[in-house]
Amino acid sequence: MHVGDAGLWGIGEIARKTGLSVKLIRHWSDTGVVPPAGRTTAGYRLYGSESLARLQLAQTLRDLGLGLPQIRDVLDREHTLTDVATAHADALEVQIRALRTQQAVLRSVTRRSATAEGLAFMTRTAHLSAAQRRTLIHEFVTDALADLDVPTIRHGLLAATPALPDNPTDEQVDAWIELSELVSDPALRTGVRRMARYAAEHAPGDHDESTLRDVRQLTDDWTRRVNTAIQDGIAADSPAADQVVAAIVTAWIPTQTHTRNAVHTDGAQARHTLLDQLEAACDTKVERYWQLMCIINGWPVQPSMAAAGDWLRTALRTNPTPGARAEELSPLYGTGADAWQPAGVLDACTRVLAAVADLVRAVGPDQFGLPTPCARWDVRALLDHLVWENLLWAGLANGAPRSDVTADHLGKDHTEAFHAAAQASLAAFRRPGMLDQRYGPAPGRRLVEQLSIEMLVHGWDLATAIGHPRDLVPDLAESALPVVREIYGVLPRTPGGSFAPPQPVPHDVSALDHLAGYLGRTVS
Repeated sequence: MHVGDAGLWGIGEIARKTGLSVKLIRHWSDTGVVPPAGRTTAGYRLYGSESLARLQLAQTLRDLGLGLPQIRDVLDREHTLTDVATAHADALEVQIRALRTQQAVLRSVTRRSATAEGLAFMTRTAHLSAAQRRTLIHEFVTDALADLDVPTIRHGLLAATPALPDNPTDEQVDAWIELSELVSDPALRTGVRRMARYAAEHAPGDHDESTLRDVRQLTDDWTRRVNTAIQDGIAADSPAADQVVAAIVTAWIPTQTHTRNAVHTDGAQARHTLLDQLEAACDTKVERYWQLMCIINGWPVQPSMAAAGDWLRTALRTNPTPGARAEELSPLYGTGADAWQPAGVLDACTRVLAAVADLVRAVGPDQFGLPTPCARWDVRALLDHLVWENLLWAGLANGAPRSDVTADHLGKDHTEAFHAAAQASLAAFRRPGMLDQRYGPAPGRRLVEQLSIEMLVHGWDLATAIGHPRDLVPDLAESALPVVREIYGVLPRTPGGSFAPPQPVPHDVSALDHLAGYLGRTVS
């Protein structure tokens, strides 16, 4: 038989037609994938049109990742192309899921800057089976709740097991790794057990769906009220917070009928009981546990209640009985003494605002992103707050309270924004009779005093942030410290409050440094 007879080609020609190497075609011939159609008288392989078709199909299957046995099965019709493609697609899907998980783990390692030990832990965790994940959560719940009589809580925790999907997102893998770390954290067990123990002591046993629905509705109600108060700029440790507390307590009391120590009216017992409940229920570790569970399972993630919980607990501590904070301030409001003598509080405010204006002018836009001693505020946010405080107290002095605390008050020119706001507050304070006019129980001079203190302390924050001298108007800072101790000394220094706990201050620092340290700043 000769080359060209009956449409036969030699191995070199068939290689050119298919683009495959002679070596590969020879190998496939030897293994039976594409046997030759014949041979020349000299023994060289010859291939026909059927051989060409088999080679082309074999090439396609190889490009799809099939192995030689699978290719041969398809070509010999031992399995249909559909059967082999389906099986191979399933195998590829397993490989793809594994690769995606590995990719997500590596990205998580990058984000977390994990160590080699961390990588090993994360890899093991990410590859746990669904049954192993359920076992991990079951052991955690069993250990945390032990023998407490809280079937509703126990069922809720066990029912919400992490169901990592076959193709998890990076966020879901991250969440599962974090959750697996979290359930081994003793602080989480403590938080869950504290919550469960309180329930076992005050409302043991099972609870029907209507009770749970009432609790969810109450939670939505109090967080909405508190978040509105925060957006309106109401400080948790101010007298104005008491109205919010009273409304929440009134809505909460009807939900206590099933408890062992039910309360019926707003008062010291009711507020103490509500505070105890919040202390048991508002735990950041427990909240994070549920957030991670929602991310893993693809459920809606509820907004954090941490800030609202901090605010309400602080407000309850500030007002353990209705009107407690207002009663504390009433004697201070009634006194006619002016701690800012000899020139008086209005002159003091004018001087403080002028000193802060100098600092504001010294800030360049390139410094807006610098951190400040105020948690979660950069320089721009601090500047915005300085403007807002002036607008706030000017509005109160003019009988037109503002509630746009979340707006952007700086615009394009922070210097002009502060100047305009400071002039507005001074104009309101200089109105004839304003210092003696009553604003609720407080005389007007207390508003001026409040702004002066705010500007002194936040002026210190700004000076610290941009590296300027912090000794603003030292005589006024010295006058302010006893006023601050008098007004704020009894306030709870807790998260959600206006001030952090007092910090130690070296003896040889300025009066304003002492004031800043008393109000929770770290003075170096």
